[in-house]
Order: sequence, then structure tokens, then C-alpha cells
Amino acid sequence: MSITNQNIEELIALCKSKNQKAQFEIYNRYCKAMYNVAYRIVKDEHFAQDVMQEGFLKAFTKINDYKQEVAFGAWLKRIIINSSIDFYKKNNAFQMEDLNKTLYKIEESDSILSESIDLNSLKVKQVLDTISGLKDNYRMVLTLFYIEGYDQEEICEILNISYANCRTTISRAKESLRKKLEDIEIIT
Repeated sequence: MSITNQNIEELIALCKSKNQKAQFEIYNRYCKAMYNVAYRIVKDEHFAQDVMQEGFLKAFTKINDYKQEVAFGAWLKRIIINSSIDFYKKNNAFQMEDLNKTLYKIEESDSILSESIDLNSLKVKQVLDTISGLKDNYRMVLTLFYIEGYDQEEICEILNISYANCRTTISRAKESLRKKLEDIEIIT
């Protein structure tokens, strides 16, 4: 069986024995998706490419740590997200707002957007463009939550923030997005 026809478990086993052809095959299978993940966070094509390459190097270096508790793609995606956030923090002096010190009642409404937006009529590109124009911490949490599909506990781990901070940031980010979408008349 050629290397390109092997399943992912076989390729991972070969990667653990430092087989470069298997590494190249895994890279080819996942590079486009991992580039998109990195690009959504660093917002620059060249930096996203660098971060993606660095993430793959980390993954191949730590491939023996992969225990198959989650899908390989999810494990790799976590590495790429962490590498992207580390890059972003280093290069943009990224500072999350310290919302732990802010005391106020958090509304439990996850439906702020879904109540006021007819999802069938939204123009996805405009929404994504609007998200990319939000404050960096809002953009990151909305990307991780809605686009990448992470839950709040996972976002807390990825961004190294408290659960309360995460909930507050998501709530504020959704409200900011809703206001911007109203301003450009995507929602009423």
C-alpha cells in the first residue's frame, strides 16, 4: 500500500518512527485546514504560514505524546491554535481585558444573536468581515466559539482565562457584533 493510501493511524505510527514520507503525507492532508485556523487568529497570510509550519514541527516533535484520546485533526488543531495565540501575543502585545475585576451580572442569554438574526438570510462574508473588525479579544473568542466550535471550558484553557472571564468576554463580543451588524443593516 502506498503512503498516500494509508489511514491516519498507520501514518501516525510511521511518524512516531520519524518517517519523513508519512510526515509529509500528514502535512499535505491537514495543511490547508491548519493554515485557515492560523490565519483566523494572526490575520496575516505570511505569518499564518509561519505559524502553521511551526505548529506542524511541534506536532511532529511531540507525536509520541499523542494518545488517540481525540481525533488527530483535533489534537493538531489545538497545537496550531496555541501556536497562533502565542505568536499573536508575542507580536502584538496582546492583552486580554482583566474582566475578573469587573463585577456585574452576566446575562445567561446565548440567544442574543439567534433571537434577532434570521440565520437563513445572513450574508456570511459580511458577518465574518464584521467579526474580524472587532477588538482582538472579542474576535478570538467568537472565532473559537462559533467558527472553531470550542466550548467555553476549552476556550478558557486555550486563552488561559477564568470561566467567568470567558463567559463575560463572549457575552460582550456577541453584543458588540450584534451592534455592528445592526449598523451595517445586516440585522434589524
